[in-house]
Amino acid sequence: MSRNSLKWLPAVVVPAVVVAAVIAVPLQAGAAVDLPDKTPEQVLLLVHDSTVSAFSGTVSQSSDLGLPTLDLSAGMTESLKKSMAESMPEGAAESVPGESTIGALSTALELLSGSHEFRVYVGGENHSRVQIKDRMAERDVVHNGNDVWLYDSNSNAATHLSVPADFAATAESTFAELKSELPTDLSTPAQLAERFLSQLDPSTTVSVGTDARVAGRSVYQLVLTPKAADSLVESVSIAVDSETGLPVQVTVLAEGQSAPALQVGFTAIDFAAPDADLFDFVPPTNATVTEQAIPALPDRAIGDHTEAQSPTADELPRVTGNGWSSIVEVPAAAVPAELGDNPLIDQLTSAVEGGRALTTSLMTVFLATDGRVFAGSVPLAQLQAAAE
Repeated sequence: MSRNSLKWLPAVVVPAVVVAAVIAVPLQAGAAVDLPDKTPEQVLLLVHDSTVSAFSGTVSQSSDLGLPTLDLSAGMTESLKKSMAESMPEGAAESVPGESTIGALSTALELLSGSHEFRVYVGGENHSRVQIKDRMAERDVVHNGNDVWLYDSNSNAATHLSVPADFAATAESTFAELKSELPTDLSTPAQLAERFLSQLDPSTTVSVGTDARVAGRSVYQLVLTPKAADSLVESVSIAVDSETGLPVQVTVLAEGQSAPALQVGFTAIDFAAPDADLFDFVPPTNATVTEQAIPALPDRAIGDHTEAQSPTADELPRVTGNGWSSIVEVPAAAVPAELGDNPLIDQLTSAVEGGRALTTSLMTVFLATDGRVFAGSVPLAQLQAAAE
């Protein structure tokens, strides 16, 4: 795991997981073990000094966020499908093969509802593969150097993105102002844990829980407890492999909820380097393949600040509050116009004073009538107050 950890802000961790979670997993801890005692600082140092860069394993997902049940596909009427298509920009539904706004939202909600199983292969910083197993199909996300492939066997459709070699460095430089506020990669339990660990501050109590065993590995349990009384998060428990320092399980508890709201981890893990052939993805000959372009980033070094490329101050998200009570505000100028016309929003949200709201056990999202969007691990009333 990189020592150059991106900073993490509690207000955006859960929204990021809901939108971007590819791997969120519950691991069942085995019989308790008795490891040499370590202080929280020593366990944090163990994570920081981890040099694990290659591994593979089976990941399971279990979540209980209280998300509403949506009629996304089978029960969707033709009139609703037509309404959705008309609300999208021309060509948007075909921009990702086999996916539309409905499909993308369906996938995100599906992965954060109930339980799922994945296979994960990591062969270094730029080589990874995630296989999402469905009953009669498989979805893959493959990263091999500058190539990224997304494949859905159910629709036999693949999307290819060619990522420039300096894209990550350029993006980091371009959006340096937001690096401390918005998490990026959440591809493995270790990366999710890193978001929690990279900027611990006085708003968090850090302790070491009972030693345990996860995926056959003995682990220390690092427990993060918010001091803020208004946070929806009760605690975050990170299982740290006692030998390698790799986080292998993350469990998030919500206030007033006995079952974990979100669990992430391995049910089995192998620290041997995966076969390099796993990262050489070739779509089936009869597959529909789409080349997806990556938007150009402005070059700050040469003063490229054209309005078409560089976001203005009115388009950048901003964060108010501190620690676990932080709130992210997305300006109306940065919110897609079609969002308000999406029929699924009516299913996901409820009408409240000043707009509409989605409430879950760990996160609240408030869509103000003026087009702004607020999100945070706080009660709805605080988001409404921030919008005033």
